[in-house]
Amino acid sequence: MKSYRKELWFNTSQRVEFINITPDVDECLRESGVQEGMVLVNTKQI
Repeated sequence: MKSYRKELWFNTSQRVEFINITPDVDECLRESGVQEGMVLVNTKQI
């Protein structure tokens, strides 16, 4: 089984802001080389 882990950091200009991270997750998936399975995205809200 292959696994891949990467942390992504985002800075916002406002306290509450929505950011579409789909392209960033897609890029991580391409970097990983994993071709089938599931992607787990866990967000930490501080």
